[in-house]
Amino acid sequence: MTAIPLLSADELSVGYGAEPVCAPVTVAVAAGTALGIVGPNGAGKSTVLQTLVGLLPPLGGTVQFDGRDVDEREAPFRRAVATVLDDDAFFPSLTGAEHLLLTARGHGVGDPERAVAAQIEVFGLAERAGALPSALSSGQRRRLALAAALVRPFRLLVLDEPERRLDAQMRRRLAARLAAAVAGGAAVVFASHDADFVGALATRVLVVDDASCPVVPTADAVAALHEG
Repeated sequence: MTAIPLLSADELSVGYGAEPVCAPVTVAVAAGTALGIVGPNGAGKSTVLQTLVGLLPPLGGTVQFDGRDVDEREAPFRRAVATVLDDDAFFPSLTGAEHLLLTARGHGVGDPERAVAAQIEVFGLAERAGALPSALSSGQRRRLALAAALVRPFRLLVLDEPERRLDAQMRRRLAARLAAAVAGGAAVVFASHDADFVGALATRVLVVDDASCPVVPTADAVAALHEG
């Protein structure tokens, strides 16, 4: 018997109004794998991600999580799927540490204080953990958003250019942290322009374009990214 993919899209058309922004997407993502999404600026990568997690309705085709149509309003889906699609999804009156602690407790993390301390260490936020999000730099807000996604349990993690505004050392640290999540059985779907980041993490790569959206081996996608 064939296992049901954790996340699947079949002839998924994405866009705004009635106008698709790229060719239809057909892809299956199994637990314990990472799908990279690449393409030029404006190709539709972010729109694909938002449709995969139910923030935008499909223009056509289907998208399913664990064999059911995606509905981001359903509690089981929200418990299983973590996202980082922007840097502004914070409680403005809570410090970074308080935001992480609320997230961890809300998702039933055992020993939430320890889990928060670990993420603060990983993302180098110790000196700014007591600051409000509005007082953080754009790079610090990016790291806080990633810490908030990783401090909670998830079966699927969806990230839009997670390496953005991170220095080279932090990019490598993040890639290793995400690879460990994949090795532990989670699935990761991420859009990126960084060839080294894609090469370090992706199991396969979806190339988003207006003519077609093929799924290709990671090595082929990385070579194309290096060529520019």
